[in-house]
Amino acid sequence: MGIVVQKYGGTSVGSVERIRRVAERVAAVHAQGKPCVVTVSAMGKTTDQLIDLARQVSPRPPAREMDMLLTTGEQVSIALLAMALSELGVPARSLTGWQAGITTDEIHGKARIQEIDTRLIRECLDRGEVVIVAGFQGKTATGEITTLGRGGSDTTAVALAAALEAEVCEIYTDVPGVFTADPRVVPRAGKMDEISFEEMLELAHLGAAVLHPRSVECAMKHRVPLVVRSSFSEEPGTWVKEAKDLETERHVRGIAHDMHVARMKVLGLKNRIETLSHLFGILADAHINVDMIVQSEHDAERIDVAFSVHEDEGELAKEVIEARREELDYLKVLYETGLAKVSAVGAGMVSRPGVAAKMFAALTDAGIRIKMVSTSEIKISCVIPRERAVEAVRELHAAFGLDVAEGEMAGIAAKGAG
Repeated sequence: MGIVVQKYGGTSVGSVERIRRVAERVAAVHAQGKPCVVTVSAMGKTTDQLIDLARQVSPRPPAREMDMLLTTGEQVSIALLAMALSELGVPARSLTGWQAGITTDEIHGKARIQEIDTRLIRECLDRGEVVIVAGFQGKTATGEITTLGRGGSDTTAVALAAALEAEVCEIYTDVPGVFTADPRVVPRAGKMDEISFEEMLELAHLGAAVLHPRSVECAMKHRVPLVVRSSFSEEPGTWVKEAKDLETERHVRGIAHDMHVARMKVLGLKNRIETLSHLFGILADAHINVDMIVQSEHDAERIDVAFSVHEDEGELAKEVIEARREELDYLKVLYETGLAKVSAVGAGMVSRPGVAAKMFAALTDAGIRIKMVSTSEIKISCVIPRERAVEAVRELHAAFGLDVAEGEMAGIAAKGAG
């Protein structure tokens, strides 16, 4: 019988009672005779609390020591879940990321999984044990503890499913699946029964918090069967799968938003052929992810470059560029926060003209100023003032015909309650 990999997020294991509920769900899989590997996050807001604790000691704590601290949260969860399963008569073994054989690169706080030695996990499964692996963590080849970045438990689960050639990877969260927009922002958002890897990857990168982007990348690369479900109901959830089996009736499938965008403008850069590679190479060396990029010629001698970054990395990006001012040879740096990004995503865009025009028209009609734009075959993104983001998401959701009718909403609510 194929291995089942399950992942439970912080909300799903946020209390002792919820851990007991998770244990009952896992025990049901075990009772069917299916080998089961479970990945869990830290309980509730534990990670946030640990970060706050660290910043009380040091405003900018060393990345290595942060990893040492933050990995303790998941260790609490795995031990408690193993105890809860034991109480139900289910043999279980908890493993930290490094005990589970997860080896990463050496970038603290943003480590990437390089390989997984599954021998110990398989030995435990062969003995009939449920294996509970701490998400979000691993170790380097030299034994240093690392974390995978926020949301990294999703990546742990999918990587384990790929390494174990699992039958399915089930991501359990506090929502019943993937919606056409964040239902907390758009009350008429509808749940999708299925979505393509490509569309889900774009939505995840663009702010949809239901799955971590790297987990979707891993699932797409290794063709891991992936489903997002609620840990609080028995709904079937949303399957993430290859596009060829999906309907493409709607050219836009979802609206995503990211409330944590910063924009930087580097003005008056020397207009040389190597200027862009030099600038963004410096940012890459500092492990800063750049999103939208816009270049404009100032004159024959100089150019202006604007780009967006996650707000958490904005100050660092500014410091890095200012520290290299002499070699970059620019005139001025401008840094702007208080921005958000709204995006329309859908595989059907590639064959449907007019999507960009409709998006710009909807924002213009609402009086929302667009500061930056980027496009790909299946998405269009606009940077706008943060205070208008919620309004923009609702306007776009309605403009692209994604709003669910009131009758359908009642059906969705009834299913969720069940």
